[in-house]
Amino acid sequence: MKVMWIRNGYMIDPASGREGYYDIGIENDRIVKIVESSQCKGELCGEIDATGLVVAPGLVDVHVHFREPGFTYKEDIQTGARAAAKGGFTTVVMMANTKPSIDNKQTLAEVLEKGKNTDINVISCVNVTKGMRGQELVEMEELSAAGAVGFTDDGVPILREEIVREAMNRAKKLGKPISFHEEDPQYIENNGINRGKASAHYGIGGSPREAEYTLSGRDIELAKETGADIDIQHISTKEAVELVRQARQAGYTNVHAEATPHHFTLTEEAAIRYGTNAKMNPPLREEADRLAIIQGLKDGTIEMIATDHAPHSKEEKDKPITQAPSGIIGLETALALGITELVEKGYLSMAELMERMSTGPARVYHLDAGYLTEGGPADLVIFDPKGELIPGEYASKAGNTPFTGWHLKGKVKYTICGGKVVYPFES
Repeated sequence: MKVMWIRNGYMIDPASGREGYYDIGIENDRIVKIVESSQCKGELCGEIDATGLVVAPGLVDVHVHFREPGFTYKEDIQTGARAAAKGGFTTVVMMANTKPSIDNKQTLAEVLEKGKNTDINVISCVNVTKGMRGQELVEMEELSAAGAVGFTDDGVPILREEIVREAMNRAKKLGKPISFHEEDPQYIENNGINRGKASAHYGIGGSPREAEYTLSGRDIELAKETGADIDIQHISTKEAVELVRQARQAGYTNVHAEATPHHFTLTEEAAIRYGTNAKMNPPLREEADRLAIIQGLKDGTIEMIATDHAPHSKEEKDKPITQAPSGIIGLETALALGITELVEKGYLSMAELMERMSTGPARVYHLDAGYLTEGGPADLVIFDPKGELIPGEYASKAGNTPFTGWHLKGKVKYTICGGKVVYPFES
């Protein structure tokens, strides 16, 4: 097989800190050559001209819901993987709140096998507790050996402290992260909408900020005690961001957090404007929270951007605000929102954005991804940072997002996974 060359692109590799104009040679599923652009001459096979484009490690999303098994009318592993490829993602980690939930070897094996039959790297977490009931731990050692990359009951908080402590102790021994959905139900009446201006608009109780930062604080303290790598998922409040910052500044680098594009872009005003398409758990908060999340991304407190891609059917989202499910799709808009809201506005450099969307998530989840080097995996995204993206034609089965019709900067031109062009799709 001849080498496929990507020519004249501006390469960014956050792992090494190297960036500049390079040509990248790919053979089979590996990068075999990285040379300065002027050095690559002569006959080229399978050439991609990346003039004016950024070439970076394929994006990594450690928080997606592909709804299989049990809810494939919303999404399935194939359509979710296509949405990921279109968005520039080459590796995604599925959540385990399916039906049946991924709390046993058989279900894990089934979803991993289906993941292998996609064009990208689709891997999976498993639950922390059996049936996500918060009462009894899964067979963590057995499931880790069977291919689980982490543990989470995402979608449901784990309320029993002794269960969380034991789970952290076991995850620590296994060297796998354990990720937490931090919303204490004792504070919440009608979830998905912030308690404040948005809940007042709808005349409902809503979800207050205390629901997040109280549980986050508990689990950060347990992480300090156990040494386990934890991920505070889809962080939404300034208080929780500060708790993570204080832990990391005190030397507890096993405490991690992720932020979604919708939480760094929108506030509760969007829940009023867009209705159920801006309803999610945890909810959109206030401007001070949005800015705190951006500052957390800027100073490294928040190491990961994750989409929490959560597809639902139009019929479900058309229900009244208290009955419609929470969540929005995010894979096809994440990169453009990062460029538009964080890079274009001067909060992050492009290299820092790539770190948060690729290298950082791969590092926390111990994945062989998120870097560009000779001998490394040929997983890349090539995008036009100034190209306009107007979301509307989705590869996902779902369209539940407030970002349809927005004018964004940052358009994916190619996604390459395992040395193969997986986006644009073959016609």
